[in-house]
Amino acid sequence: MEMNKLKAIFLDNNNWENFLEINKGKVRSVIRKEVEKFLHCGDVSNGFRVYKCEACPNVKHVPIRCKGKFCPTCAVVEAQKWADIQSHDMYRSIHRHVILTIDEGLRPIFTSRYRKELLKGLMNEAGRLLNEWFQSLGVTPGIVSALHTFGSKLEFNPHIHMLVTMGGVTKDGKWKQYDYIPYIKLRKQWQTVVLKLIRRVLSERAKKQVQPLLQAAYKNNPDGFYIHAPKRSQTRVKGLLGYIGRYMKRGPIALHRIIMYDGESVCFSYQDKRDGEWKVEELPVAEFIGRLVRHIPDEQFKMVRHYGLYSRRIKTLMKEVVKQFQREAQRVLINAKKMIKPVGWRERRIESFGEDPLECSECGNVMEFRGIAVLIKGHLTLQFANDVLAKKYINREIDYIESKTYEYKKKEATRKAIKKYRFNWDQREKEINERYRVHLSNM
Repeated sequence: MEMNKLKAIFLDNNNWENFLEINKGKVRSVIRKEVEKFLHCGDVSNGFRVYKCEACPNVKHVPIRCKGKFCPTCAVVEAQKWADIQSHDMYRSIHRHVILTIDEGLRPIFTSRYRKELLKGLMNEAGRLLNEWFQSLGVTPGIVSALHTFGSKLEFNPHIHMLVTMGGVTKDGKWKQYDYIPYIKLRKQWQTVVLKLIRRVLSERAKKQVQPLLQAAYKNNPDGFYIHAPKRSQTRVKGLLGYIGRYMKRGPIALHRIIMYDGESVCFSYQDKRDGEWKVEELPVAEFIGRLVRHIPDEQFKMVRHYGLYSRRIKTLMKEVVKQFQREAQRVLINAKKMIKPVGWRERRIESFGEDPLECSECGNVMEFRGIAVLIKGHLTLQFANDVLAKKYINREIDYIESKTYEYKKKEATRKAIKKYRFNWDQREKEINERYRVHLSNM
């Protein structure tokens, strides 16, 4: 089973099981589900594909990935595919990146039992606010909105990232360019809709409990909640879609930011938004795990939503208008499926590491796909084999993988991998302390 830093932290000393025991009854079921998928990602006992070199006896097993929301390896894959945007088109137009935030004191409210309704409402209110502004100018814009719940220190910080077309389609089917978003004016409106959203969703009893927080949020932000709208940028559509996929679908922490783990605490780097400096945060293992898993979204919750011209309803209604618009303005819709083609694991390995995983290590020939085994009701099952020999081989491998011998070897390999990671990080401790000595001394 493949091992990375994050997986080693969860498995070492039963850290994940201990976290569940400490927080018994408080961990959402979707968190348990996604973490378990992540911990077993890369294990052939969950399914595998078989590749065989036709020139020599060499055989390769490629495990089936978990495709989980929490798995950093699979998150890269999903970011590249970005399944949500594949069914949508984007205008070849200037887009602006708009970020809408809320008062820090309101963040705990969004972690309550009303979490799902509040976060969904936050996205919808942001989309409505920008959409109504452009419609007041007589145009319908295209808006792609994504929810982020994490800050650089993994704190719970719900905020909205939006890509907005600078202009839109008028009622008579013309494209009207517009280069100005009055974000200072919109700040006060954004503050109002967020406070109204909280009052609308919470029960009467809950509203009484959080009323001091609502009053403080209003008093402490006389100009409204902060909205960041950088200057527009003319970006190639392919590059823009790639940016959306990478940024809007990523997890709360990249593996390279985890710089040390000693069995009891974790050190990770973060960029302080106030001064732009890279610093270090040190947390006990249980707190580190807690900060990570609380960002796992609820089941079926859409972290990316589309409004205006990018919403499915509007695109269906305006299909003929858009066709005419394309002919007259030559501002075609770019098909996202063609721009972001699903990239296979082989292509990703070649691009990232410069090596072909299907090149035979013995003779250099390309290995051919021979069959696949999948997990059904807890047991590996042959799903496909392209000939009798492949069928026999895969069935023998299934018997071995489900044997006690394999289980024992897997546990030993996991133990050694965890020990190796801890050893390597311990060796770097002096270097890390020297690099971040100022920040560590101030913690």
